[in-house]
Amino acid sequence: MFLALYVKAQTFMADMRGKMRREDGAVATEYALLLVLIALAIIAAAAALGVAIAAVFNRGSSTLSTVTGPATGS
Repeated sequence: MFLALYVKAQTFMADMRGKMRREDGAVATEYALLLVLIALAIIAAAAALGVAIAAVFNRGSSTLSTVTGPATGS
């Protein structure tokens, strides 16, 4: 009776140690985290680029609005 309980406990502990050593789940989690961080970096870069492009167009628009047409002499 005690021998069977001891064997089950040892088997359980060996299984737990084996599961702790495997890194299959951890590797997938790390890849998912890396993918999320890269996506956030791309979103931040696109937002910054959008702001910079909007500033260029606003500056060009204000410059063009101050230009007067050609002088016509009559």
